[in-house]
Amino acid sequence: MLYVVGDVVRGVTYLDNIMYVVCYKSSTIRLYNTDTLSRLRVVINVKGMILPCDIVVCRHDRQLYVADEACCIWRVSVDDHSYVKWLTLSSACTCTFHVYTLSMTSRHLLVTSSWLSPAVRQYSTTNKELLCVVQLSQYVEDLCHAVETTHGTFVIGHQGTSQDKVQYVVSELFNNKILI
Repeated sequence: MLYVVGDVVRGVTYLDNIMYVVCYKSSTIRLYNTDTLSRLRVVINVKGMILPCDIVVCRHDRQLYVADEACCIWRVSVDDHSYVKWLTLSSACTCTFHVYTLSMTSRHLLVTSSWLSPAVRQYSTTNKELLCVVQLSQYVEDLCHAVETTHGTFVIGHQGTSQDKVQYVVSELFNNKILI
């Protein structure tokens, strides 16, 4: 069993035999060997990363994408550990779309936000283009996570149904894309 002691783990992903972990209020990405479950001495320090809240990997370009609640997404190379503030959604003080969770499908990055108006945005990892915004029903109160299916629909975990505002459910959305 693997333990990360002292910090709140906010996101986990892996590529090959390396697991990448981000923790609350840490600018460091920790690396673990997935075969031995041991922590590696190498860490990736992302200067400027403030509040990491999720991490995913794109297997095509071997890049990590880290959601930072400070309204941005970092892209980090798994090979040379270089990094860049890949996408800034707006300034931290005026941000209406707070990055919450990420998911990856091929070369599409799904970004969820529960801030003010819950939303899902789909970006191209090749050019940062906003491909679509997924419309959610008015009863969605708290958006927890979203994934894109292989047939182009979206599955979301959320709070709120047409019958019960506090119930948590999983829903599949059809034809809810607003193409940008």
